[in-house]
Amino acid sequence: MLEIKGIAASAGVAIASAFRLEHPDYTIQRESVNDPQEELKRLDAALAKAQQELKAIKQRTEEQLGAKKAEIFESHLLILSDPELLDAVRDRIASEKVTAQYALDEASKQFISMFENMKSAYLRERAADMRDVTKRVLIHLLGLNYVNPADISEEVIVIAEDLTPSDTAQLNRQYVKGFTTNVGGRTSHSAIMARSLEIPAVVGTKEVMAQIQNGDTVIVDGLDGKVIVNPSAEVLEQYKQRRDQYLRQLEEWKKLKEVPTQSKDGIHVELAANIGTPNDVTGVLENGGEAVGLYRTEFLYMGRSELPSEDVQFNAYKTVLERMEGKPVVVRTLDIGGDKELPYLDLPKEMNPFLGFRAVRLCLERQDIFRTQLRALLRASIYGNLKIMFPMIATLDEFRQAKALLLEEKQKLVAEGVEISESIELGIMVEIPSTAVLADQFAREVDFFSIGTNDLIQYTMAADRMNERVAYLYQPYNPAILRLVKMVIDAAHREGRWVGMCGEMAGDATAIPLLLGLGLDEFSMSATSILPARSQIARLSKAEMEQLAAQAIGMQTAEQVVELVRDIGE
Repeated sequence: MLEIKGIAASAGVAIASAFRLEHPDYTIQRESVNDPQEELKRLDAALAKAQQELKAIKQRTEEQLGAKKAEIFESHLLILSDPELLDAVRDRIASEKVTAQYALDEASKQFISMFENMKSAYLRERAADMRDVTKRVLIHLLGLNYVNPADISEEVIVIAEDLTPSDTAQLNRQYVKGFTTNVGGRTSHSAIMARSLEIPAVVGTKEVMAQIQNGDTVIVDGLDGKVIVNPSAEVLEQYKQRRDQYLRQLEEWKKLKEVPTQSKDGIHVELAANIGTPNDVTGVLENGGEAVGLYRTEFLYMGRSELPSEDVQFNAYKTVLERMEGKPVVVRTLDIGGDKELPYLDLPKEMNPFLGFRAVRLCLERQDIFRTQLRALLRASIYGNLKIMFPMIATLDEFRQAKALLLEEKQKLVAEGVEISESIELGIMVEIPSTAVLADQFAREVDFFSIGTNDLIQYTMAADRMNERVAYLYQPYNPAILRLVKMVIDAAHREGRWVGMCGEMAGDATAIPLLLGLGLDEFSMSATSILPARSQIARLSKAEMEQLAAQAIGMQTAEQVVELVRDIGE
């Protein structure tokens, strides 16, 4: 038995066999062959294997998720038998005497490029299908041992170096019971997605890839941040009991789904959820969310070969607004940069991308991208209670420029006869210390603030939150952070503005008493954190927490603050 320590990223206990997720190298060099007939046979064999796999996946998807969800695999099967593609591959093998994998790779690239440049949105989306099918065939031609995370069909714990947001989005909750990675922190995007998917996760272990093999029995303890490999029968039984106990606690929390969020002394605050896709709204509603406090629109742009069209974006925003049925939805405009890249934008590499050309900085320069998103948001505004916020605002001038572009697009749409809501609130994320310090000036021009503590903490402490070597400096409870939060809340309230928090700190059990005492109006968190937070707030007196927060701000270290909160008990 082996115990590996990491960072508890998503609560719960998962027990299953290990599945190592390793991305293969699809790089293909041109190679000549002496026997083209042999390459044609290899091609046919690989096509047959891919076809067999897709038929099995299609059948399984139909049984579990319905015929509609399985339609994509029917289109993949059609690509596998497309004579235009296959004739082009076979002609290249025969005429150029090259390997089957090289011929397929070259032919498919031509088709993908053709699809990507078509006017029809439907045909442009076929490029992604072509790319997926090509990779499936290449796996067999290259002899690669790889299973796409979307194809996992048995209960597993995923083991990986790291998981990209698109990797995590493909995980099927029915089979992926949990995951653990070598790198990452509680605020990494894979961790945030794990909480959205409601699967236990432990990240930042440094050694799971070296210590765990396929088929090992693995326990992911997302409560205490531990991974246990091949446990003894006694330990396995203990964790099964712990898992069952946690599931019973979840059932108790579910009883609070329709209960308003208020403190012991009757003060109401709003509990909202952070989402990445329209599908995440289900989790918000199932967990009693009173709003969407952060819709991360960058996931609309990721996992694609080109920018999403205005209509694609409009439909996504409209879906979220409609499903929330009048409850507030705070949409963050495109926040690309740092650890979120879009390969098709071909942006230059930067020494420090977290402090570089990202978020609103990119949008103000690439107005073609920004204006398209703003138009889609404005068109969707009549379908619900929309609030728009700009990320990474460092100066008043940046906010004014972004607002001016929004108003320009609004005027154009109105002139076109498009109906626009007249009650859209416009706010900013406070994630740069300069903005927090100047909050009194911003509060005169914005409708609300949303404090993004994930970045505010790392920028204030000059500590990269993805770097395990300086992880000790990522201190949400440091008095310096608490003072900045208080500065923002006080400045907003003086101008009659409301303040939310969409960083992970908002759902942190240690931070919640402090934030309640500091006067935070809206707490936005992973959907799965809402009911535990509601239970905790109901046991706290806001008047008493105000005294607690005042004490905390006067302390010297984060450790002293944690001890102070611990002393108030449950």
